[in-house]
Amino acid sequence: MDIKQLRYFQAIAEEGHITGAAKRLFITQPSLSQQLKLLENELGITLVERGNRGIRLTEAGQLLKERAGQILELLHTTATELKELHEGYKGTLAIGAIASAGVTMLPGLVRDFHAHYPQVKFQLWEGDTYRILDLLNNGIIEVGIARSVFNLADYNWVDLPDEPMIAAITAETCSKDNLQSIAINELEGRPLLIHRSNVAMITECCQNFGFEPDIFCTGDDVRSLLVWANEGMGLAIVPKSALGLVPGHKLRYIEISDAPLKIKKSVIWLRARCLSAPARHFIQAMFPIN
Repeated sequence: MDIKQLRYFQAIAEEGHITGAAKRLFITQPSLSQQLKLLENELGITLVERGNRGIRLTEAGQLLKERAGQILELLHTTATELKELHEGYKGTLAIGAIASAGVTMLPGLVRDFHAHYPQVKFQLWEGDTYRILDLLNNGIIEVGIARSVFNLADYNWVDLPDEPMIAAITAETCSKDNLQSIAINELEGRPLLIHRSNVAMITECCQNFGFEPDIFCTGDDVRSLLVWANEGMGLAIVPKSALGLVPGHKLRYIEISDAPLKIKKSVIWLRARCLSAPARHFIQAMFPIN
């Protein structure tokens, strides 16, 4: 299996049929079909199921599509890094961030960095902490902003200030006259909307106060949880940086007064990887290391 075969298979997987992929690659359809057959024979597995209306990827084909994308992106990134090695102030910086940081903290950091390094471009990848770590480990990104749950031996990191969590709720669904703060035991019996990565922490906190939380919905995006809360479907527990993230006149953001609910985040990069000049500049400018 070589790079040409990966590019051919990626085109087939993305186009959904051989004919369209052949046109995209400027080769004949029989030649591309033959290349696909040779690849399947080499691997000893079926990658696509052929039909009258096109092809459908098998489970193995889905995996190869994902890996081919990562490998080809890594090749592209490597070639770019080699060209930009001695330029320093130019290039492209690939950053990964968990969703809450990607829409709240990161834009301001990029704006400030861009003021000093206007010729540096960016690629932004988002996901949960485990996806950010996977992107780092596979060389797709150079710098990640993630929850502080990773193997310290593999990474360099800068800890960010702990971020408290707050409650988002509509006035109609809140029984209190005072909407300034809420105690943790007042969450008992309320339908809660919680980011999936925070379920264990919030559950443990509620148990320490003597009750099991009523988790109505878990999700992967804080914005969706806030939309649900704005519709009166429950109380969302979100990072404080999400305050006002979703426009809505109904939502009220309330401090949680007596619970140590805080999110720990870090800026991380691989210890064993030689960073590009833009990445080094970004880390040093935005997160100075003594």
